[in-house]
Amino acid sequence: MIDWQEIDTVLLDMDGTLLDLHYDNYFWQEFLPRKWAERNGLDMEAARRDLLPRFRSIEGTLSWYCVDYWSEILEFDILTLNPEIEHLIRPRPFAEEFLQYLAATGKPTAMVTNAHGRLIEIKFMLTGIGAYFENVFCAHDFGLAKEEAGFWNELQRRFPFEPARTLLIDDNLAVLESARDFGIGHLLAIARPDSSRPEREVRDFPAVDSFRDLLLTAGES
Repeated sequence: MIDWQEIDTVLLDMDGTLLDLHYDNYFWQEFLPRKWAERNGLDMEAARRDLLPRFRSIEGTLSWYCVDYWSEILEFDILTLNPEIEHLIRPRPFAEEFLQYLAATGKPTAMVTNAHGRLIEIKFMLTGIGAYFENVFCAHDFGLAKEEAGFWNELQRRFPFEPARTLLIDDNLAVLESARDFGIGHLLAIARPDSSRPEREVRDFPAVDSFRDLLLTAGES
């Protein structure tokens, strides 16, 4: 699937790529609506009817990923809820082994994520994956989501790379489309970012379920 001889730089997403997206989906679609219902004397369906359209209305924008934005809108710090379900924050299959492989190759590797900085800190602390990254680029620091073309221009300014010889692995298909438009030459999707849901069909990009498949490919190269 990947010719590692053609790759100089590796860019990796966090949620749904290195980490199981089950936490994020559960937090936003189930856990937060339930807490919102309890705080406002609503039943669960009423809370969902209130919150989910708000989420969808700004999907793919920087605000959609911003815990400070939602804390302001909902008028309480939503991350104070996190300890109840932080056990759901965990790496995807063979993610750490893949990071170890990349470290051994010496190829420049960076994390590029839309996640808010406060969440990045929590997830690094709970999983330890931050130890593998000297370079972590957060969309909130750029003021641009990865879905926006300007994100990649700013990333290249801060972290010079040759797009044609760069690999991006991301579960977000809109992000992969934006990266493709920018000229990143090697793009790989995640077929099953949420372990609680079935593998999805990905048509426009090669996709992998487990990083074990990439490790096997690397062993053959």
